[in-house]
Amino acid sequence: MVRDSASSEDSPSLRDILDSLDDADCRAILRETAEPMTAPELIDACDIPKSTVYRKLDRLSDASLVREQDTINPGGGRTTTYERDFDDVMISMDDDGFSVTVERPPRNADERLEDIWSKMGDEL
Repeated sequence: MVRDSASSEDSPSLRDILDSLDDADCRAILRETAEPMTAPELIDACDIPKSTVYRKLDRLSDASLVREQDTINPGGGRTTTYERDFDDVMISMDDDGFSVTVERPPRNADERLEDIWSKMGDEL
């Protein structure tokens, strides 16, 4: 099963999407995260203060525009990387108002399993 677009249960709100895309720091982060990057790498690449990067990453995560991935290091500890998690964002309008559709890149089996484990960890 390939996730081509966000399902209704994990679709971000239109307001979250618009607020994120209206933010220059968020846009800078989105430009840099075509490939996974750590927060320290984003701090350097985007020239954004540390506290700001983490706030913007939270905002982008809430809007489901970046994906967070933790890797356990062999020597202990973990490394968190962030990657842009959409191919396209479409905002449309009909008689009922505005709506947003977020098209996601296809996920392989390992990524889907990782998403499931991550969601289970959030619920614990």
